[in-house]
Amino acid sequence: MATLKHINSKNADYGAAEQYLLFEHDEFTMKPVLDETGRLIPREDYRLSTLNCGGEDFAVACMRANLRYGKNQRREDVKSHHYIISFDPRDGPDNGLTVDRAQELGEKFCAEHFPGHQALVCTHPDGHNHSGNIHVHIVINSLRIEEVPFLPYMDRPADTKAGC
Repeated sequence: MATLKHINSKNADYGAAEQYLLFEHDEFTMKPVLDETGRLIPREDYRLSTLNCGGEDFAVACMRANLRYGKNQRREDVKSHHYIISFDPRDGPDNGLTVDRAQELGEKFCAEHFPGHQALVCTHPDGHNHSGNIHVHIVINSLRIEEVPFLPYMDRPADTKAGC
C-alpha cells in the first residue's frame, strides 16, 4: 500500500526542486552533498519526466506561465506543490513493483489528478535512510495552464480555468 504526502512551497526557484530530485542531499540537513571538488553529486538511479512543459525545462516553463498570467509574483504566493507517493518496501518483491512501473504510475496519477498543470515526475528506488522503498515525487506549478473539464474532486468553477 502506498502513502501520499503533500508539501506546498513558496520558493520561487523552481529549479531547486529539480536539483533536489537529481542530486544527492543530506537526509538531515537537506543540503546538497558535494564531492571533493565542490560539485554536486548526481543521484545514482532515478526516472524523470515532465508534463505540459512544451519541451522546455520545468523551471523555465513554470516561470514563463507565471509571467504570462501574472501569477505567483508575490512572496506569499504558493508557487508549487510537491507530492510524494511512497510504496512499501515489500511492494517490489511481493507485487513486482519496479522503478519503471512506479514512474508510469506516478505519471498516470499526475495526469489524472493535476490536469492542465506543468509537472515534474521523478522516481527514486531508495527510501529515506536507505529503507529501499520506491517513491515518486510529483512537483506541480500551482498555476493551471490549460482549461480542463470540471471533475468530481473540484470545488469551484475556477478550478478548471487556465491561469487560475
